[in-house]
Amino acid sequence: MNPDVRFGKPCVSGTRIAVTDILQWLASGMSYEEIIDDYPVLQDVHIRAALNYAANRESVIKVISAYASPISA
Repeated sequence: MNPDVRFGKPCVSGTRIAVTDILQWLASGMSYEEIIDDYPVLQDVHIRAALNYAANRESVIKVISAYASPISA
C-alpha cells in the first residue's frame, strides 16, 4: 500500500492494479486467463495473492461492543 497510488488501496506490487479491481473482475465472471490477457503485467500468482489478501482481511473480525449498565432505581 502506498498513499500516493490509488489513494493507498492495496495494489499488486509495481502496478496500479488494486486488489479490489481483481476481486471485482473475478466476481463479474472473468477467468484468470481473461484477466491476464487484459492485464499482461499480472500473473496467476498475483490473482491468488489478491484472493488470499481478501480472505485474510475477512478473517479479522473487529467486534465493537457497547456495555450498557442497567439503570438502578
